[in-house]
Amino acid sequence: MERYCNINKGQLELYNGASSAIFALMGHLKQTKCYIYSPAYLEYKKAAKKYNKDVILINRFKPYTKSITKNSLIVFVNPSTPDGRYYDIKPLLKQWQKRNCTVIIDESFLEYAQGKSAVKYLKSYKNLYIIKSMTKFFGCAGVRVGMVLSNKQNIKQLKQQEAMWKISAFDSKYIQKIIKDKKFYQKTLKKTSKNKQYLIKIVKQFKVFKSYTNSDANFILVKLNNQTAQEFQKQLAPYSIMVRDCWNFDFLDNRYVRIAVKSKNDLKKFKKALEKICIFN
Repeated sequence: MERYCNINKGQLELYNGASSAIFALMGHLKQTKCYIYSPAYLEYKKAAKKYNKDVILINRFKPYTKSITKNSLIVFVNPSTPDGRYYDIKPLLKQWQKRNCTVIIDESFLEYAQGKSAVKYLKSYKNLYIIKSMTKFFGCAGVRVGMVLSNKQNIKQLKQQEAMWKISAFDSKYIQKIIKDKKFYQKTLKKTSKNKQYLIKIVKQFKVFKSYTNSDANFILVKLNNQTAQEFQKQLAPYSIMVRDCWNFDFLDNRYVRIAVKSKNDLKKFKKALEKICIFN
C-alpha cells in the first residue's frame, strides 16, 4: 500500500472506510476552529461539530478575501465534490502554511483526475494529513478501506488512539490485489473519460438542464432549469435511474443534481428516459 501511495513505511494508517478516517482524525486533532472549503463531503462538518469545533465554511465558487485564523484546521477535498474539480493545491498550501494551519486534504477521487497528489508536501509540511478512499476508483463500495497519510510522527501519535485491527482480511486482500492490476487502472480511465463526454453530450441536448460543471472526476454537477432535484428524481424513478439530490450540500440549492458517469449502456438508458419525460431540444 505504501508503494501505491508513494510514501515510506510508517506514514499510513488504515481505516474501515474514509468516513471512519474522517471522524478519527477530527477527534485526534485538537484545533478548535475548522475551515471547510465547501461544498464538501458532509461528514467533515458532521465530524467537526461532533468534536465541538467552530466550523467556518468557505465557498469554493467565490474568492475568499478574509484572513484565516492562525493555528486553525483546514479541510480541502481535491478533486472536489459534488462538482469534481481538481485544484492546484500548491498556492493554497503556501497560504495555509503562513498561518501555521493543520491541513486535511481529501484525495478520494484523485485517480480519476490523474492529478498530482499532495503526498510530495508531507516532507516539507509537518501539519499535513491526506485522506484517501480505496473504493471509489476501484468501484467496490462494499469493501471498506480508507486511509490517513502523514509524516511518521503524526501517524505514530494517531495509532496510539486507534484499535489495532480496523479492516477485515477480505478488505485487505482485495485492495492489495486490485492495486496491482494495471490493465484495470488504464481501462477504467479510458472508459470513464469516453463515457463522461457522452454524458455531457446528453446533458447538452435537453432543456431540463440549465448548466453543468467541467468535472475531473467520474461524475458531473448539473443545475436543473425549472424543477427541483426531487421532482426530477420522481420522473426518473419508473426507469430505475437515480441521480444524487445535492440540496444538502452547502452553497447549493434544490435545483442541483450530481450525475455519475456509468457504462455506455446505462447512459443510453438515461437518454431514452429523458426523451420520454423531457422536451427534446
